[in-house]
Amino acid sequence: MSIAYSNTNMRVPTGFRNLLEGLVREVLREQPTNVVAFAAQHFQKLLEQREAGGTDPVAWGAMLED
Repeated sequence: MSIAYSNTNMRVPTGFRNLLEGLVREVLREQPTNVVAFAAQHFQKLLEQREAGGTDPVAWGAMLED
């Protein structure tokens, strides 16, 4: 089976890289047995922080990338 090479450039949304790096850092720190459940809890906490009027990690990450 052969796969054709594609020269496609994909754009990552602003702040996405920083958001994923934060998740990876926490996974490495906590070493959870269920990474998917841990990621869901991690993103839920970030969402609750944003909705509570605190910092928005995506917006903050976007500023770091610029």
